[in-house]
Amino acid sequence: MHTIDFDLDREHVELNQLLKLVGLADSGGQGKAIVASGEVTVDGAVELRKTAKIRAGQIVRVGDAEIRVLAAHG
Repeated sequence: MHTIDFDLDREHVELNQLLKLVGLADSGGQGKAIVASGEVTVDGAVELRKTAKIRAGQIVRVGDAEIRVLAAHG
C-alpha cells in the first residue's frame, strides 16, 4: 500500500475531486465512476456518495492507495 498525503486548503473537498487531485482519477467523471464501483472507503467504511465532503483528518482508501487528508498550514 502506498500513502498519499493531501494538504487540504479549504474546509472540505468532494470525494470525486480528491481522487482527481491526487492523481488516482484522470477526471472528476472518472472519480465518480470509481466511487460508484464501491472501491472507495472513508475511515474504513465504503463510501458511495460521489460528492461526499472529505475533511482534514479523514483517511480515504482506493485499492492499494491510502490518502491521508491533512489540514494545510498556511
